[in-house]
Amino acid sequence: MKYVISLLTAVLLIASCHRDTQQEGSPVIALVVKTLNHPFFIDMEQGARKAAEAAGVRLVVQGAERELDVEKQMQIIENLIETKVNALCVTPSGSKEIVPAILKANKAGIPVIIVDTQVDQQTLHSAGGSVATFIGSDNLEGGKLAGQYIADRLQGRGYVAILEGIPGHETSDSRLKGFRSVIERFNAITIVGSQTANWERDQGYNVFQNMLQSHPRVQALFACNDLMALGAVEAIAAARKTGNIIVVGFDALADAKVAIKNNQMAASVIQYPSEMGRLAVEHAVTLLHGESIPAFIPVKIGLVTKESLLVEESQKK
Repeated sequence: MKYVISLLTAVLLIASCHRDTQQEGSPVIALVVKTLNHPFFIDMEQGARKAAEAAGVRLVVQGAERELDVEKQMQIIENLIETKVNALCVTPSGSKEIVPAILKANKAGIPVIIVDTQVDQQTLHSAGGSVATFIGSDNLEGGKLAGQYIADRLQGRGYVAILEGIPGHETSDSRLKGFRSVIERFNAITIVGSQTANWERDQGYNVFQNMLQSHPRVQALFACNDLMALGAVEAIAAARKTGNIIVVGFDALADAKVAIKNNQMAASVIQYPSEMGRLAVEHAVTLLHGESIPAFIPVKIGLVTKESLLVEESQKK
């Protein structure tokens, strides 16, 4: 009985980090995301899967259980290189840490497409590595959109808090830099606290709960992703301050859109992960056909508010 349970557990663990679209005899493209437990990367997978089916290629999708698990992602990539996939599409969990895996792919002659999160260019170039392209949104610009929105809502005066992502992570750093570049132009806006919540909802709750106790006058919050923003929304509700604090997130997840409709959040910067997945697979196929692709393939970015959601709903009727 113990053997059966152990075997079942192993099967479930493999299934949780490995999804495979079967196209026997076709080229194999691997999409390695940060985690398969996040709606953003689930959307990315769906876009990639549709593109793979349309192109008639085999798609393997893998990811670690936790977005923070850089070592696990490295192991996944190395295993895929060993199995001789034809192309790798990767959303790096670590912008610098990913470089040794890229070098191994380069040595094996496997083209690498980077999606959503930039590789640290200095580290990559110093190591002599290369990638075929970067596909993603401009996180710096997204941070600026959030900053301008909050500054406008505060009319240039007030107290702001920030929930950061993983320290040293390119995605978080760019969003934070863009946000601060706008807010710092307003002398009457004070950033009362800026702390990491590591992209996670429960940490968003705990960290912002402490912020509210330390800075009860806070009027607005920018969270570098929606999961942290949604955790903060719960902390705000527990403090009976729902509707009194402007909360802006990043990613425009389905739960965030519901929170925006319910006036728990004010806005979220929207990216298009499904589009990123589609473009990644399509350009991987182009590379496998021996054709060149641009070094940067941008994906649009915008801001979701209650007003924009109402307009979107009316257009669907």
